[in-house]
Amino acid sequence: MEAYLDNSATTKVNPQVVQVVSKVMLEDYGNPSSKHMKGVDAEQYVKKAKKVIAGSLKCLEKEIVFTSGGTESNNMAIIGSALANQRKGKHIITSAVEHASVKEPFLYLEKLGFRVTFLPVDHDGIVNVNALREALDDQTILVSVMHVNNEIGAVEPIEEIGHIVKGFNPSIIYHVDAIQSYGKYRIVPKKLNIDLLSVSGHKIHAPKGTGFIYIKDKTKIKPIIYGGGQQSGMRSGTDNVPGIAGLSEAVSLIYNEQFDEKIDGLYRIKEYLVSELSKISGVTINGRTGRDSAPHIVSAGFEGVRAEVLLHALEEKHIYVSSGSACSSNRPGLSSTLVASGIDSKLLDSTIRFSFCYETTMEEIEYTISALRELLPVLRRFTRH
Repeated sequence: MEAYLDNSATTKVNPQVVQVVSKVMLEDYGNPSSKHMKGVDAEQYVKKAKKVIAGSLKCLEKEIVFTSGGTESNNMAIIGSALANQRKGKHIITSAVEHASVKEPFLYLEKLGFRVTFLPVDHDGIVNVNALREALDDQTILVSVMHVNNEIGAVEPIEEIGHIVKGFNPSIIYHVDAIQSYGKYRIVPKKLNIDLLSVSGHKIHAPKGTGFIYIKDKTKIKPIIYGGGQQSGMRSGTDNVPGIAGLSEAVSLIYNEQFDEKIDGLYRIKEYLVSELSKISGVTINGRTGRDSAPHIVSAGFEGVRAEVLLHALEEKHIYVSSGSACSSNRPGLSSTLVASGIDSKLLDSTIRFSFCYETTMEEIEYTISALRELLPVLRRFTRH
């Protein structure tokens, strides 16, 4: 049996998405900027995708810009808006638990002379909104906070943060990294006071190298890629039409009439996994685990076993999990999210992330629990010696 429980790193592309991508690659392969019919046919896929995605966010089609994925979307949102608005001030705010594709652009801007505030979080990884209130000042031009934390599944109070930010100064740009939440929540940016929203395709069963950024109409932001002026000049480069068409299909398949039922199914799997893990000696669940947490992520610390050792032991049984964010797993050092959340120091290097998708079965979870019960005593004895 195989249990793929690393869906927050990437998801398997949906077969229907594969069919659409294949058709565009083999039949409708024109450049959407070309004036002939092959170009016009390709452009129709881009237009349809904008309509589908705008429908999911209840926004305008012109507010969607396609990108190569979450990292580019985050970079465009943060660097593009900061540089466009720096005459108003050079103070920018984010949280201590952001993904590297948010944290690194903030550190880059800091080197350019921007003043950066990293907001603290509580033990569950939730941003301290009082710290946000205290940090806002007349030089603040950007606030960026993720919706769902990719490591422990903390759901940030993005609606409250948007209310606080816009109540202080409506001209401050509010960016939300929705890479782990889009497809799991219904998100309406205008209701949440969001100006910029980042999404990645390969987290929702679309191809890798696809994604988009929602840019609220009239938001002041500069491009970070220049060239042929595609997408109204906001993101130059030939449109990835097969990827965009696949992304559109993936969005349609997720945000359908079964959406609520699918989310309930994820929570049932999560509840069962948390319950069974809690029965195993020396296992600590990180963060919240109820409906106030993300439906598809469980983070657990396994005392006395290094995460990497457990990960590979599970891998031998065809169970695939993560020891943290896949984007930072090739970099040394402890997880900034776990450190910021005050996780017990002896568990910092012993934490595993399990993440599900709509196809994850209860049988996969039962198989994983059985494997853990078998492996942990052996690994702990080995570690002690």
